[in-house]
Amino acid sequence: MSSDTLILILAQDRGLGLDALTRQRTKAAVPFGGKYRIIDFTLANCLHSGLRQVLVLTQYKSHSLQKHLRDGWSIFNPELGEFITPVPPQMRESQDWYSGPFDAIRQNRYLIERNRASQVLILQGEAIYRMDYAELARAHRETGAAITVAVRAVSAPGAGRQARVVLDADELIRELHAPGSGADDAETAEGERQETMGVYLFDKSVLLDALAGYERGVSPDADLALDVIAPRLAAHPVRAYRFGQARGRVTPDRYWCDLASVDAYYQANMALLRAEPPLDLYQPDWTIHTYQGQYPPARTVPGPQTGNEGVFVNSMLAAGTVISGGGVNHSILFPQVRVEDGAIVEASILFHGVRVGAGAHLRNCIVEKDVRIAPGDRIGFDARRDRERFDVSPDGIVVVTSEEASSRGLAT
Repeated sequence: MSSDTLILILAQDRGLGLDALTRQRTKAAVPFGGKYRIIDFTLANCLHSGLRQVLVLTQYKSHSLQKHLRDGWSIFNPELGEFITPVPPQMRESQDWYSGPFDAIRQNRYLIERNRASQVLILQGEAIYRMDYAELARAHRETGAAITVAVRAVSAPGAGRQARVVLDADELIRELHAPGSGADDAETAEGERQETMGVYLFDKSVLLDALAGYERGVSPDADLALDVIAPRLAAHPVRAYRFGQARGRVTPDRYWCDLASVDAYYQANMALLRAEPPLDLYQPDWTIHTYQGQYPPARTVPGPQTGNEGVFVNSMLAAGTVISGGGVNHSILFPQVRVEDGAIVEASILFHGVRVGAGAHLRNCIVEKDVRIAPGDRIGFDARRDRERFDVSPDGIVVVTSEEASSRGLAT
């Protein structure tokens, strides 16, 4: 099946809701869960599904993403026709950059045409979920669909940002509606509201026909569901594939999050610390592959000045992290973080290489890579002062970026 399916992962998006975290990188490369990048979840789904012809369409601040793909995902064998290849704009037809997801696919039509695969699976590289794409492909073949769209149940009207789906009793898609268009009351025959999730499997001939229908510069920001698939509902069998069903080798936890805002990102990370998290990172037959440096083990040590023991409670600590007389509670620390004597970190996410100075106190913070927090500083306690110094989300999460810390004397 690997040779019969070409994967296109859309990873060119800036991620407007995550502006504070995408100043250095594209959204797909934003760190998540203590050691991963967002795109690792989509790539791990491909790996475990036996799909190993992967093109990653990149554009916005893509160096971090391309470095991650090189260091962490150079695991396929090109001698067997396997690859994970980043594809920035090639400008074969003009000097234009990708102007939207469909335009990114259209500009790489030649890569689709020359590949021997008979079907093309289009994925977002910017959402967190686990899914067995092999089962989706099997359902596509069994039902004789021309296009298969993965859908998930939505708990309430207005939830989510994806296109709304109306199904008939045979799981054929009858209608697709924009979110917030007044169609949120549309239901399937069983009464569930469904929405798309950025997973589309096309027969290659159908996708090429759709690409041919759009000239260069026309509808560059076309939405795949609403502008490409919806007009073809009458001409082709377009079926839904329900996310989280019993088929497939992934525990059907039905977890999916597109991390549309800083608050959504923060809550998705904090949810990993629950006694029973909604996303099981520890399922042994569906590990999330990533790049991890050769760092020493994480450890706690007594503080050099006070002799206080370093402690952590209900937290994730990545390799190379040292808590030296400080305290960490309900937090996620990426590799090579240091928490110095008397410092306290509560309900916070610290990216790679952060150093928290002695006696500092952080609460409800996201701290960018390599930021140095000055000794004795307090962040997350005075909302007015925090807003003067940093980005603060609607829910009060303080985002300390390296640019802000440097300009205010916090970084060294």
